[in-house]
Amino acid sequence: QVRLVESGGGLVQAGGALRLSCAASGSFFSIDAMRWYRQAPGKQRDLVATISTSGSANYADSVKGRFTISRDNAKNTVSLQMNSLKPEDTAVYYCNADIRNFGRYQDYWGQGTQVTVSS
Repeated sequence: QVRLVESGGGLVQAGGALRLSCAASGSFFSIDAMRWYRQAPGKQRDLVATISTSGSANYADSVKGRFTISRDNAKNTVSLQMNSLKPEDTAVYYCNADIRNFGRYQDYWGQGTQVTVSS
């Protein structure tokens, strides 16, 4: 069974930093794009950052210059370094990946990790 497990959330003051990590486990053939989403209370889930297998990254305008997504293809992990955090970054952060199994790609999600930024 394929699983994505996030870690690294927590409580931090505005201006601080956190690093989120996500590891894929189980039996699968390969991983394509990996992403981080976030969902604040009462709001929709929004895409934060995407990284391709080659390391090409894209970011939401709201986090550009503050967040950095990276991945380790050998360890099947993706990370999100979050700097200069703001109260509006408070949300549950979800890891997402396109994982190839049985000849096709499927969409997998982690369980989410809470990030709270106090003012």
